[in-house]
Order: sequence, then C-alpha cells, then structure tokens
Amino acid sequence: MGNAGSVAHALDFLDAKYVVSRNRKDLEASDALIFPGVGSFPAAMANLEKFGLLEELHRQVMVNHKPFFGICLGMQLLAKDSTEGGLHDGLGWIDGHVTGIERGGNLRLPHVGWNNVQIDQPSVLFERIEDPAHFYFDHSYHLECDRSLCIATTCYGKPLAAAIRRENIFATQFHPEKSQRNGLKMLRNFLNYVHTYNRC
Repeated sequence: MGNAGSVAHALDFLDAKYVVSRNRKDLEASDALIFPGVGSFPAAMANLEKFGLLEELHRQVMVNHKPFFGICLGMQLLAKDSTEGGLHDGLGWIDGHVTGIERGGNLRLPHVGWNNVQIDQPSVLFERIEDPAHFYFDHSYHLECDRSLCIATTCYGKPLAAAIRRENIFATQFHPEKSQRNGLKMLRNFLNYVHTYNRC
C-alpha cells in the first residue's frame, strides 16, 4: 500500500537485491520481507486476504522466523486489531492494538513531519544512529503494545511507540525511506542483520 516505490528507491541506493511482489513463491524464496505502507488498515488486510497471502506470511515470519521489517501501516498491521474505520482484525503477531492519536492542544492530525525519536532499548536497527534522532512521520493511528516490545518512542501529545522488535520482527511507525541519512543507516542495519541471520 502506497510507498513501495520510495522503499525500492532507498534499497536501490543501498545496492540491495529485492523484488516487489504479491506472489507466495517470492515470499518463500526471499531472505527477508519488508512491508511498506501508506493507506488504511482495513484495505491492507483485505488485500492480503484477497491475494491469499495471510497463511504464507504467517508461515514465513512466525513459523520459519524469516526477518521482517514493517514500516508505518506495515507496523500497525502486526497488531491484533485496529479501530480505523471500525474494528478490524490484524495479523496478530504483536500483542497490541491500533488506535487513533488523541486530539488535543495544538496537535495536528495526521502527524506529518520530522520528530525526535528516543531510543529506549539497544537494537541492531539503531546502530551508528545518535540518540535522540530525527525521523519522518506520517500517521493518524498508532500501535499500543507492551513496553517490553518498544525499542524507541516519540512524543506527540504523549509518548507513542516509534519502533518495536519481537525476535525476528522489526517495525517502525516512522518512514526510514523518507528520513534521509538516518533512515538509510537503519535500512542498512536491517540488511546487515538479514545477512548475519542467514549465515547462522
């Protein structure tokens, strides 16, 4: 949904080999999966079901433990459910729920632009990235999950999950592909993790 082209451009810059696909055989053959995302939660889940990808994604990520990186909507889809446009089931890979950012004060919605990200736990994603760092956001909903999964936060009215990790699953609410040098460093860090993971 949405920003696959921007992610592909960043991967080109990093000389990474990739394929943009909804083919289950490509999912099986890949070393890792990246879920970009700009769009609505219910439409994204409907597309995954329409193209018959839900079972294969679960097998690759949750059973085979293939490295996974979700971006923005790609992070929110990991949750059990979302209140966007009603109540909709997510992938359920993360014990969490997606809700709208609370309106109040001078907050503008959607939350669009650069924001500080505070690193809360050491992570391969943030190697060689200064703390705090600036990343680019574009969202009206956010993931609420256990703090043990949250490796970085941002403040927009209140602290929000900016990045999470559960074993082989990484995800960011911000857009590394639009975050200039820090974003490229993060994508490189993920690619390095994939390379190391597949050598083990």
